[in-house]
Amino acid sequence: MKKWVWWVLIALIAGVLLVYWGARELVQGILPTPPTAATVLSTSTEDQRVLVDVVPVRQQRLAQQVTAVGSLLAQDSVILRAETSGRIAQIFFEEGSPATQGEVLVQLDTDLLRAELQQAQANLQLADSRARRAQQLSREGFISAQAMDESNSERSVAAAQANIIKTKIAKSQITAPFDGVLGLRHVSVGDYISAGAEVAAMASIEQLQVDFRIPEQYLSQVGVGTPIGLRLDSQPAAEFMGQVNAISPQIDEQGRAVVLRAHVPNTELKMRPGQFARLVIDLDEEDALMVPETALSPSGQSQYVYRVNSDDTVQRIEVKVGARRDGWVQIMGLEPTDLVLISGLQKVQTGTLVRYEPLEVQS
Repeated sequence: MKKWVWWVLIALIAGVLLVYWGARELVQGILPTPPTAATVLSTSTEDQRVLVDVVPVRQQRLAQQVTAVGSLLAQDSVILRAETSGRIAQIFFEEGSPATQGEVLVQLDTDLLRAELQQAQANLQLADSRARRAQQLSREGFISAQAMDESNSERSVAAAQANIIKTKIAKSQITAPFDGVLGLRHVSVGDYISAGAEVAAMASIEQLQVDFRIPEQYLSQVGVGTPIGLRLDSQPAAEFMGQVNAISPQIDEQGRAVVLRAHVPNTELKMRPGQFARLVIDLDEEDALMVPETALSPSGQSQYVYRVNSDDTVQRIEVKVGARRDGWVQIMGLEPTDLVLISGLQKVQTGTLVRYEPLEVQS
Protein backbone atom coordinates (compact mmCIF):
# COMPACT_ATOMS: atom_id res chain seq x y z
CA MET A 1 0.00 0.00 0.00
CA LYS A 2 2.76 2.44 0.79
CA LYS A 3 4.65 1.67 -2.41
CA TRP A 4 1.58 2.38 -4.47
CA VAL A 5 1.21 5.81 -2.85
CA TRP A 6 4.80 6.68 -3.54
CA TRP A 7 4.45 5.77 -7.17
CA VAL A 8 1.37 7.94 -7.47
CA LEU A 9 3.17 10.90 -5.89
CA ILE A 10 6.17 10.45 -8.21
CA ALA A 11 3.85 10.36 -11.25
CA LEU A 12 2.05 13.53 -10.14
CA ILE A 13 5.33 15.37 -9.61
CA ALA A 14 6.61 14.25 -13.01
CA GLY A 15 3.35 15.41 -14.65
CA VAL A 16 3.55 18.79 -12.97
CA LEU A 17 7.16 19.22 -14.16
CA LEU A 18 6.23 18.26 -17.70
CA VAL A 19 3.35 20.71 -17.74
CA TYR A 20 5.61 23.48 -16.36
CA TRP A 21 8.38 23.03 -18.94
CA GLY A 22 5.87 22.70 -21.76
CA ALA A 23 4.08 25.89 -20.75
CA ARG A 24 7.43 27.75 -20.46
CA GLU A 25 8.51 26.74 -23.98
CA LEU A 26 5.11 27.74 -25.34
CA VAL A 27 5.27 31.20 -23.73
CA GLN A 28 8.85 31.84 -24.98
CA GLY A 29 7.79 30.88 -28.47
CA ILE A 30 4.95 33.36 -28.47
CA LEU A 31 6.53 36.35 -26.69
CA PRO A 32 9.58 38.15 -28.33
CA THR A 33 12.98 38.05 -26.71
CA PRO A 34 13.57 41.17 -24.62
CA PRO A 35 15.87 43.59 -26.55
CA THR A 36 19.37 44.22 -25.31
CA ALA A 37 20.64 47.72 -24.38
CA ALA A 38 22.67 48.01 -27.63
CA THR A 39 19.65 47.09 -29.73
CA VAL A 40 17.49 49.65 -27.97
CA LEU A 41 20.09 52.41 -28.54
CA SER A 42 20.50 51.58 -32.24
CA THR A 43 16.76 51.58 -32.87
CA SER A 44 16.30 54.85 -31.02
CA THR A 45 19.03 56.57 -33.10
CA GLU A 46 17.55 55.33 -36.39
CA ASP A 47 14.10 56.61 -35.44
CA GLN A 48 15.53 60.08 -34.80
CA ARG A 49 16.85 60.48 -38.38
CA VAL A 50 14.71 62.57 -40.75
CA LEU A 51 13.82 60.89 -44.02
CA VAL A 52 14.74 63.20 -46.94
CA ASP A 53 15.49 63.10 -50.67
CA VAL A 54 18.88 64.27 -51.89
CA VAL A 55 20.55 64.74 -55.28
CA PRO A 56 24.18 65.25 -56.22
CA VAL A 57 25.29 68.65 -57.48
CA ARG A 58 25.52 68.51 -61.26
CA GLN A 59 28.43 70.04 -63.19
CA GLN A 60 27.90 71.05 -66.80
CA ARG A 61 28.82 73.55 -69.50
CA LEU A 62 26.35 76.41 -69.39
CA ALA A 63 25.87 79.16 -71.95
CA GLN A 64 25.35 82.42 -70.13
CA GLN A 65 22.21 84.27 -71.13
CA VAL A 66 21.19 87.86 -70.66
CA THR A 67 17.49 88.69 -70.80
CA ALA A 68 16.03 92.10 -71.53
CA VAL A 69 12.82 93.76 -72.63
CA GLY A 70 12.08 96.49 -75.13
CA SER A 71 9.61 97.85 -77.66
CA LEU A 72 9.82 97.34 -81.40
CA LEU A 73 10.57 100.43 -83.46
CA ALA A 74 10.25 101.05 -87.19
CA GLN A 75 13.47 101.39 -89.13
CA ASP A 76 12.11 104.71 -90.47
CA SER A 77 8.92 106.39 -89.35
CA VAL A 78 7.44 109.81 -90.18
CA ILE A 79 4.23 111.80 -90.05
CA LEU A 80 3.58 113.17 -93.54
CA ARG A 81 2.74 116.88 -93.33
CA ALA A 82 1.94 119.57 -95.85
CA GLU A 83 4.76 122.05 -96.46
CA THR A 84 2.46 124.70 -97.96
CA SER A 85 -1.17 125.63 -97.48
CA GLY A 86 -3.80 124.90 -100.12
CA ARG A 87 -6.77 122.83 -101.17
CA ILE A 88 -6.29 119.09 -101.69
CA ALA A 89 -6.95 118.29 -105.34
CA GLN A 90 -6.08 114.56 -105.42
CA ILE A 91 -5.14 111.71 -103.07
CA PHE A 92 -3.25 108.88 -104.76
CA PHE A 93 -2.84 106.31 -101.94
CA GLU A 94 -4.94 103.81 -100.02
CA GLU A 95 -4.66 103.44 -96.27
CA GLY A 96 -2.34 100.60 -95.25
CA SER A 97 -0.87 100.26 -98.74
CA PRO A 98 2.86 100.16 -99.56
CA ALA A 99 4.56 103.12 -101.22
CA THR A 100 7.94 103.57 -102.88
CA GLN A 101 10.34 106.45 -102.36
CA GLY A 102 9.41 109.50 -104.45
CA GLU A 103 5.86 108.31 -105.18
CA VAL A 104 3.31 111.19 -105.23
CA LEU A 105 0.74 110.64 -102.50
CA VAL A 106 -1.21 113.94 -102.31
CA GLN A 107 -1.55 116.79 -104.81
CA LEU A 108 -2.62 120.29 -103.75
CA ASP A 109 -4.37 122.69 -106.14
CA THR A 110 -1.75 124.70 -108.11
CA ASP A 111 -3.88 126.76 -110.55
CA LEU A 112 -3.04 130.08 -108.89
CA LEU A 113 0.64 129.22 -108.58
CA ARG A 114 0.89 128.29 -112.25
CA ALA A 115 -0.66 131.61 -113.20
CA GLU A 116 1.86 133.40 -110.96
CA LEU A 117 4.63 131.40 -112.62
CA GLN A 118 3.57 132.56 -116.07
CA GLN A 119 3.66 136.15 -114.85
CA ALA A 120 7.07 135.66 -113.27
CA GLN A 121 8.45 134.07 -116.42
CA ALA A 122 7.17 137.01 -118.51
CA ASN A 123 8.87 139.45 -116.12
CA LEU A 124 12.04 137.37 -116.40
CA GLN A 125 12.00 137.57 -120.20
CA LEU A 126 11.57 141.36 -120.06
CA ALA A 127 14.33 141.73 -117.48
CA ASP A 128 16.63 139.51 -119.55
CA SER A 129 15.98 141.58 -122.67
CA ARG A 130 16.72 144.81 -120.81
CA ALA A 131 19.93 143.37 -119.37
CA ARG A 132 21.22 142.34 -122.80
CA ARG A 133 20.39 145.80 -124.25
CA ALA A 134 22.15 147.48 -121.33
CA GLN A 135 25.27 145.40 -121.91
CA GLN A 136 25.33 146.47 -125.57
CA LEU A 137 24.84 150.15 -124.72
CA SER A 138 27.52 149.90 -122.03
CA ARG A 139 30.03 148.58 -124.56
CA GLU A 140 29.18 151.51 -126.88
CA GLY A 141 29.57 153.94 -123.97
CA PHE A 142 26.00 155.24 -123.93
CA ILE A 143 25.20 154.19 -120.32
CA SER A 144 27.18 154.00 -117.14
CA ALA A 145 28.38 150.83 -115.48
CA GLN A 146 25.94 151.45 -112.62
CA ALA A 147 22.97 151.37 -115.01
CA MET A 148 24.21 148.09 -116.47
CA ASP A 149 24.55 146.59 -112.96
CA GLU A 150 21.02 147.65 -112.10
CA SER A 151 19.63 145.93 -115.21
CA ASN A 152 21.55 142.73 -114.36
CA SER A 153 20.19 142.86 -110.82
CA GLU A 154 16.62 143.22 -112.06
CA ARG A 155 17.11 140.12 -114.23
CA SER A 156 18.43 138.14 -111.26
CA VAL A 157 15.47 139.21 -109.10
CA ALA A 158 13.02 138.14 -111.82
CA ALA A 159 14.75 134.76 -112.14
CA ALA A 160 14.64 134.25 -108.39
CA GLN A 161 10.94 135.08 -108.29
CA ALA A 162 10.23 132.48 -110.96
CA ASN A 163 12.25 129.88 -109.06
CA ILE A 164 10.33 130.61 -105.85
CA ILE A 165 7.04 129.92 -107.58
CA LYS A 166 8.42 126.71 -109.14
CA THR A 167 9.46 125.55 -105.67
CA LYS A 168 5.99 126.26 -104.28
CA ILE A 169 4.49 124.18 -107.07
CA ALA A 170 6.88 121.33 -106.26
CA LYS A 171 6.04 121.61 -102.54
CA SER A 172 2.34 121.26 -103.38
CA GLN A 173 3.03 117.55 -103.93
CA ILE A 174 3.44 115.32 -100.88
CA THR A 175 5.70 112.38 -101.81
CA ALA A 176 6.91 109.24 -100.01
CA PRO A 177 10.33 109.93 -98.40
CA PHE A 178 11.28 106.21 -98.38
CA ASP A 179 9.90 102.76 -99.13
CA GLY A 180 7.31 101.83 -96.52
CA VAL A 181 3.69 101.30 -95.55
CA LEU A 182 1.17 104.11 -95.23
CA GLY A 183 -1.05 104.48 -92.20
CA LEU A 184 -4.47 106.07 -91.74
CA ARG A 185 -5.05 109.38 -93.52
CA HIS A 186 -6.48 112.40 -91.75
CA VAL A 187 -7.57 114.47 -94.77
CA SER A 188 -9.92 114.18 -97.71
CA VAL A 189 -10.12 115.57 -101.22
CA GLY A 190 -11.33 119.19 -101.08
CA ASP A 191 -9.95 119.90 -97.61
CA TYR A 192 -8.05 123.14 -97.19
CA ILE A 193 -4.96 122.45 -95.13
CA SER A 194 -2.36 124.75 -93.64
CA ALA A 195 1.38 124.28 -93.73
CA GLY A 196 2.35 121.63 -91.17
CA ALA A 197 -1.05 119.89 -91.19
CA GLU A 198 -0.86 116.15 -90.55
CA VAL A 199 -1.79 114.04 -93.56
CA ALA A 200 -0.88 110.42 -92.69
CA ALA A 201 1.72 108.29 -90.96
CA MET A 202 4.28 106.20 -92.82
CA ALA A 203 6.73 103.59 -91.59
CA SER A 204 9.31 101.21 -93.00
CA ILE A 205 8.64 97.85 -91.32
CA GLU A 206 10.42 95.23 -93.42
CA GLN A 207 13.23 95.56 -90.90
CA LEU A 208 12.49 96.62 -87.33
CA GLN A 209 14.77 97.68 -84.51
CA VAL A 210 14.57 97.34 -80.75
CA ASP A 211 16.40 99.27 -78.03
CA PHE A 212 17.18 97.47 -74.77
CA ARG A 213 19.53 97.62 -71.76
CA ILE A 214 21.95 95.08 -70.30
CA PRO A 215 24.13 95.29 -67.16
CA GLU A 216 27.55 96.79 -67.75
CA GLN A 217 29.40 93.60 -66.66
CA TYR A 218 28.29 91.89 -69.88
CA LEU A 219 29.50 94.69 -72.17
CA SER A 220 32.80 92.97 -72.93
CA GLN A 221 30.94 89.89 -74.25
CA VAL A 222 28.60 91.79 -76.58
CA GLY A 223 29.47 93.58 -79.79
CA VAL A 224 28.04 94.68 -83.12
CA GLY A 225 26.80 91.53 -84.85
CA THR A 226 26.03 89.57 -81.66
CA PRO A 227 22.87 87.49 -82.36
CA ILE A 228 19.73 87.91 -80.28
CA GLY A 229 16.51 85.96 -79.89
CA LEU A 230 13.21 87.81 -79.62
CA ARG A 231 9.72 86.72 -78.55
CA LEU A 232 6.42 88.57 -78.49
CA ASP A 233 3.56 88.11 -76.02
CA SER A 234 1.16 88.11 -78.96
CA GLN A 235 3.04 85.19 -80.61
CA PRO A 236 4.53 83.16 -77.71
CA ALA A 237 5.35 80.13 -79.88
CA ALA A 238 7.38 82.09 -82.44
CA GLU A 239 10.99 83.18 -82.03
CA PHE A 240 12.51 85.88 -84.21
CA MET A 241 16.24 86.34 -84.70
CA GLY A 242 18.21 89.53 -85.08
CA GLN A 243 21.58 91.01 -84.24
CA VAL A 244 23.06 93.92 -82.34
CA ASN A 245 23.56 96.85 -84.70
CA ALA A 246 24.79 99.63 -82.39
CA ILE A 247 25.98 100.14 -78.81
CA SER A 248 25.60 103.41 -76.93
CA PRO A 249 28.96 105.01 -76.11
CA GLN A 250 27.73 105.98 -72.64
CA ILE A 251 26.70 103.88 -69.62
CA ASP A 252 23.78 104.95 -67.46
CA GLU A 253 25.30 106.01 -64.14
CA GLN A 254 22.07 105.36 -62.23
CA GLY A 255 21.36 101.79 -63.32
CA ARG A 256 24.88 100.85 -64.49
CA ALA A 257 23.43 99.61 -67.76
CA VAL A 258 24.30 100.17 -71.41
CA VAL A 259 21.77 100.71 -74.20
CA LEU A 260 21.97 98.53 -77.31
CA ARG A 261 20.03 98.66 -80.58
CA ALA A 262 19.32 95.50 -82.54
CA HIS A 263 17.90 95.03 -86.03
CA VAL A 264 15.30 92.30 -86.61
CA PRO A 265 14.24 91.27 -90.15
CA ASN A 266 10.48 91.38 -90.68
CA THR A 267 10.06 90.30 -94.29
CA GLU A 268 6.82 88.43 -93.52
CA LEU A 269 5.43 91.50 -91.71
CA LYS A 270 4.39 89.46 -88.65
CA MET A 271 5.66 92.13 -86.26
CA ARG A 272 4.55 95.73 -85.84
CA PRO A 273 6.26 98.77 -84.32
CA GLY A 274 5.25 99.36 -80.71
CA GLN A 275 4.93 95.68 -79.73
CA PHE A 276 6.46 94.59 -76.42
CA ALA A 277 9.44 92.27 -76.96
CA ARG A 278 11.39 89.90 -74.70
CA LEU A 279 15.01 89.42 -75.74
CA VAL A 280 17.63 86.78 -74.96
CA ILE A 281 21.34 87.10 -75.73
CA ASP A 282 23.56 83.99 -75.57
CA LEU A 283 27.03 84.77 -74.25
CA ASP A 284 30.13 82.62 -73.69
CA GLU A 285 29.86 79.12 -72.18
CA GLU A 286 31.32 78.38 -68.75
CA ASP A 287 31.56 75.48 -66.28
CA ALA A 288 28.63 75.71 -63.87
CA LEU A 289 27.27 73.83 -60.85
CA MET A 290 23.53 73.18 -61.04
CA VAL A 291 20.95 72.06 -58.47
CA PRO A 292 17.16 71.65 -58.77
CA GLU A 293 15.20 74.79 -57.92
CA THR A 294 13.48 72.79 -55.15
CA ALA A 295 16.83 72.68 -53.29
CA LEU A 296 16.76 76.43 -52.68
CA SER A 297 15.61 77.75 -49.31
CA PRO A 298 15.19 81.55 -49.55
CA SER A 299 15.52 83.76 -46.48
CA GLY A 300 15.21 87.49 -46.91
CA GLN A 301 17.43 88.56 -49.80
CA SER A 302 19.64 85.44 -49.54
CA GLN A 303 19.38 81.90 -50.88
CA TYR A 304 20.43 78.77 -48.97
CA VAL A 305 20.73 75.01 -49.58
CA TYR A 306 21.11 72.11 -47.14
CA ARG A 307 24.23 70.03 -47.77
CA VAL A 308 24.66 66.49 -46.43
CA ASN A 309 27.94 65.95 -44.57
CA SER A 310 29.90 62.69 -44.37
CA ASP A 311 28.36 61.88 -40.95
CA ASP A 312 24.81 62.16 -42.39
CA THR A 313 24.18 65.52 -40.72
CA VAL A 314 22.98 68.50 -42.77
CA GLN A 315 24.51 71.96 -42.95
CA ARG A 316 22.79 75.14 -44.12
CA ILE A 317 24.97 76.83 -46.77
CA GLU A 318 24.42 80.28 -48.27
CA VAL A 319 24.81 80.25 -52.07
CA LYS A 320 24.70 82.73 -54.92
CA VAL A 321 22.19 82.04 -57.65
CA GLY A 322 22.90 82.41 -61.37
CA ALA A 323 21.09 81.36 -64.53
CA ARG A 324 18.03 79.12 -64.50
CA ARG A 325 17.40 76.34 -67.02
CA ASP A 326 14.38 74.03 -67.12
CA GLY A 327 13.88 73.68 -63.37
CA TRP A 328 17.59 73.81 -62.53
CA VAL A 329 19.52 76.78 -61.20
CA GLN A 330 23.18 77.71 -61.30
CA ILE A 331 24.72 78.12 -57.84
CA MET A 332 28.04 79.30 -56.44
CA GLY A 333 29.25 78.13 -53.03
CA LEU A 334 29.24 74.33 -53.32
CA GLU A 335 31.55 71.58 -54.62
CA PRO A 336 30.79 69.15 -57.46
CA THR A 337 30.84 66.20 -55.01
CA ASP A 338 28.23 67.65 -52.63
CA LEU A 339 24.78 66.22 -51.97
CA VAL A 340 21.88 68.62 -51.37
CA LEU A 341 18.37 68.13 -50.01
CA ILE A 342 15.40 68.56 -52.33
CA SER A 343 12.68 67.53 -49.85
CA GLY A 344 12.12 67.87 -46.13
CA LEU A 345 13.84 71.26 -45.98
CA GLN A 346 11.34 72.49 -43.39
CA LYS A 347 12.09 69.55 -41.08
CA VAL A 348 15.84 70.04 -40.74
CA GLN A 349 18.41 72.49 -39.51
CA THR A 350 22.19 72.49 -39.22
CA GLY A 351 23.23 69.32 -37.38
CA THR A 352 20.08 67.29 -38.04
CA LEU A 353 20.69 63.59 -38.76
CA VAL A 354 19.05 62.37 -41.97
CA ARG A 355 18.55 59.11 -43.81
CA TYR A 356 18.25 59.06 -47.58
CA GLU A 357 18.96 57.36 -50.85
CA PRO A 358 20.48 59.68 -53.52
CA LEU A 359 18.12 60.25 -56.45
CA GLU A 360 19.15 60.46 -60.08
CA VAL A 361 17.17 63.45 -61.34
CA GLN A 362 16.84 63.75 -65.10
CA SER A 363 17.85 67.12 -66.55
